[in-house]
Amino acid sequence: MSSSFASLVLRTDEARREFDSQPVLLDAVARGMSQARYQAFLLELYHIVWHFNPICAVAASRMQDDLRDVRYFLYAHMHEESGHELWVLNDLEAVGVPRDRAQTHAAGPYTLAMNGYNYWSAGHRHPASALGMLYALEVVASVYGGPFSSAIRESLFLDGDVGVSFISSHTTMDADHIAELREIVNQVRDEAALEAMVESAQLNFHHFGHVFATLP
Repeated sequence: MSSSFASLVLRTDEARREFDSQPVLLDAVARGMSQARYQAFLLELYHIVWHFNPICAVAASRMQDDLRDVRYFLYAHMHEESGHELWVLNDLEAVGVPRDRAQTHAAGPYTLAMNGYNYWSAGHRHPASALGMLYALEVVASVYGGPFSSAIRESLFLDGDVGVSFISSHTTMDADHIAELREIVNQVRDEAALEAMVESAQLNFHHFGHVFATLP
């Protein structure tokens, strides 16, 4: 019998491959981005990162005791991710976007759709959907974070991790998180929880891919 994590990976593979095929993403990994496009990306990323912990908090608050280990996993993960939106603000300032502009930026439609879905699913569908969100975002960071941050650093002549601190730091961090996520997902056997995780991962790959696709 296949593990829950293996099922999650297999059933969301098509959505992941669609994400992988986004031309803007592929071009960014190969050649970096213009300063204006990278600024636009970080502005969207700020809203995604800002809402990450609140979404996990909604999920944790609704997790029943049969999934208490998932609840504790989310508590620990939220602690690790606390304050990371400040890293994005620091990166924005490093590439010319004042902090007040970043904080008042109106998120684009796919960022709004992504956050809105994640809140709704955690609060009204099944709280285990947060694990699907985690899977999608951590796969993206672990696979693309390194080459993406290197390409941005070179194309914008950035020094060290200045301007790419959030992305570069999450490359190794989220590779480690994938191993932890595999362990906790494999503890989930409830069919409704598994379906929620799969749907969530599919939607997050889709919406995050379109965040890239619609960058100016």
